[in-house]
Amino acid sequence: MAGDRTVRELEGFLAERADRLLQTAVLLTGSRDAGQDLLQTALERLLRHWRRLDGDPEAYLRRTLYNLAADGFRCRRVLQRKLLLLRAAVPPPPDPTAVVDLRDALVRMLVQLPPRQRAVLVLRYWEQLTEAETAAVLGLPEGTVKSAASRGLRRLRELAGGWHRAAPGDDRNRVELKR
Repeated sequence: MAGDRTVRELEGFLAERADRLLQTAVLLTGSRDAGQDLLQTALERLLRHWRRLDGDPEAYLRRTLYNLAADGFRCRRVLQRKLLLLRAAVPPPPDPTAVVDLRDALVRMLVQLPPRQRAVLVLRYWEQLTEAETAAVLGLPEGTVKSAASRGLRRLRELAGGWHRAAPGDDRNRVELKR
């Protein structure tokens, strides 16, 4: 008897029950577009098995709708977890106000350094010159530039007093100051 199903029966079944099935699909997915997609996928599966389907085609179609919706929820949940991991890997951009505050604090601390240390730090780290270039600009030996930079950085850390402390190698709190 299952082999006797015709296209005409399928058309009659869909004409009679399509609206109710669509309502069910919309309720399962939460939107009309997603519900239409879900019902379309379930109908494709029904069509593949239509001629040899034993039993009530509506029950088969509803079970298919529920299973596809559940699979969709599982897939979305897995995708959401992966997206959370990806978002966690990318640090949020720094707050523009925090950048201005940090620059202001840095300038206030730099002013407290002796002139040579201040000049070395500005050229080495703000202007991003090499030690050799900094030495050439200031007319100092490279060793003097290295020691002035070391003492200046140590003094800046003291002045900051743990104000902006991060774990070694932790760049999450690092803010790039543009010239």
